Amino acid sequence: MSAFTLPFVQLALAAALITGIAAPTVGTYLVQRRMSLMGDGIGHIAVTGVALGLLTGQSPTLIAIIVAVVGALTIEIIRVAGKASGDVALALLFYGGIAAGLVVASRAGNGTASLQRYLFGSILTLTLTDLVVTAVLAAVVIAVSVLLLPQLFAVSHDEDYARTTGIPVRLYGALIAVMAAITVTVAMRTVGLLLVSALMVIPVATAQQFTKGFRTTMLTGMAIGAAAAVSGVALSALIGDVPPGAMIVLLCLAAFVAATPVGVVRARRARARLPFQPLIEPVEHHDHSNDHADHVHGETCGHLAVAHGDHIDYVHDGHRHAVHEGHYDEH
Repeated sequence: MSAFTLPFVQLALAAALITGIAAPTVGTYLVQRRMSLMGDGIGHIAVTGVALGLLTGQSPTLIAIIVAVVGALTIEIIRVAGKASGDVALALLFYGGIAAGLVVASRAGNGTASLQRYLFGSILTLTLTDLVVTAVLAAVVIAVSVLLLPQLFAVSHDEDYARTTGIPVRLYGALIAVMAAITVTVAMRTVGLLLVSALMVIPVATAQQFTKGFRTTMLTGMAIGAAAAVSGVALSALIGDVPPGAMIVLLCLAAFVAATPVGVVRARRARARLPFQPLIEPVEHHDHSNDHADHVHGETCGHLAVAHGDHIDYVHDGHRHAVHEGHYDEH
């Protein structure tokens, strides 16, 4: 019997698809805000939530969501208040969250062993109820991310500009933090709290190698995340005794490595098309007709061509030359 006919494998594949789509959606905003490690910070503080759930006998997922949201909002408040930079706030959650989680879990009897399922993922143990909760939360995150894309992008790209246009920057910043917290807790059973940030960030970084525009990057990242998540679970089921979460992350990394040469080529071409910086002072033009008596600039001359107004300049001997009434001007 094929492994894919087993009910728990089918549930795992469905959960992987949902998580793979949702995680890069929020990750796109985090990457744009240069807070790629926020998922890790929230993941560590969510450990405390899971441990509290195990200690009190409540739903670890529900408690983790509450604690993660509080932690994410704390990061945003600290960052906005200027009391500490974003990376310092994340570091505080990194260390405090994991330490508090381990201490609380140690008081929950077998809590430390149970905590492993959430730290490294346990997608093959999902129930139908778990899948429904995951789908609902992921749908909310995706809907908000897409419907409020213009506002959330403005806040993520340039807070000062967004503020001048009347956008409530703090409100939308807090919304991004809350969505990140929900996404982390949704994905913790898929890839684990210690690896969830990879599924949020790496597909987006991969998409950036060959896409233009924020919306296109988001959609491509969602597709890459979904493909990596489903493929990771499928390979884990076929090979056996391989953690699905780790396999998903490795596939994400493989996709990034494969896309990197494309990004390098695009960056080089973009630099080659950059125009020269304009000079503040007017420059004197020189007649270089004698210097170019035996040379004709053109598409095959080997010199860099730069668009300049209504004509083309050619870079030659460290200067720009342009054809002017039968001779070349240097400027």
